[in-house]
Amino acid sequence: MTLSTDSIFLTTDVEGFRVCRETRTTSTATMTVMYCSAGYIDVFFHGEMLRINKGDLFIRVPDFTQELGPYEMSPDFAFKQVTVDADIYEKLMFDHMRVEPNWWAKQEYVKEHPIFPINEVSLHFFDAYFELLVLLLQDKPSLYRSQILMLVARAATMEMLNYLDKLALVPSNGARNSVNQSDYTFHAFTRLLQQYPHEREVQWYAKKLNITPKYLSEICKERSNKSAGEWIADITISELKHYLRNTTMPIREIARVMEFPNASFFCQYTKKHTGLTPNHFRKQKQA
Repeated sequence: MTLSTDSIFLTTDVEGFRVCRETRTTSTATMTVMYCSAGYIDVFFHGEMLRINKGDLFIRVPDFTQELGPYEMSPDFAFKQVTVDADIYEKLMFDHMRVEPNWWAKQEYVKEHPIFPINEVSLHFFDAYFELLVLLLQDKPSLYRSQILMLVARAATMEMLNYLDKLALVPSNGARNSVNQSDYTFHAFTRLLQQYPHEREVQWYAKKLNITPKYLSEICKERSNKSAGEWIADITISELKHYLRNTTMPIREIARVMEFPNASFFCQYTKKHTGLTPNHFRKQKQA
């Protein structure tokens, strides 16, 4: 079985795995979660051949430096796989960073340790979410289908973060000695974004961290392939898109809530980063 949309790919077929790997999974801009239910698969990842055995969960978060390489599988290999595009993953993590204090440390831990043994309870949760996604993708398109898919994906991501907490393997926020200085600085920057989402100047964040704006951007680029300014813009754009898509708030009120100087500046910012004025963006969404 293989099902897909423009942004979500589900498969339990070896051929589906091959197609997904060649068209999506090798891309650095996807997230993959795979459960191995029988046999094993050897995958070249992070410079070494990793073996995913029966009962293992493999989680690959978007990483601009690591592609999924060649693979070999046993004749009895069986699995369930969900792959989503990075924009969905980033939207979910943007939502979670407001309530999940250790989200970045968990993401970095998963990058370095992508294989986890899964217990019976967590497997039931994985199977339940997988089957729900299958039903949604098999259902006829409807007005709320894409929103429901996002809600299920969000719930599944939160379950994954909860599972990592249960494993008690991810270092706490205070474990500064477990990461190098640039890791710590980047983590501190993302926490400031969480606490002050409406500050939009790189210089403001750099001053808080006692470093230069140039050095902050260099660290962000090294850790995520995005500059500090791009991180700030992404947070702002995600929030303004949320208000424009999901509320009927007047433009002036959105500008006030997001702490723009005025509605005119908000409109200019929206046009610059989306190519559309706020009103045109809303109309496009409704079309």
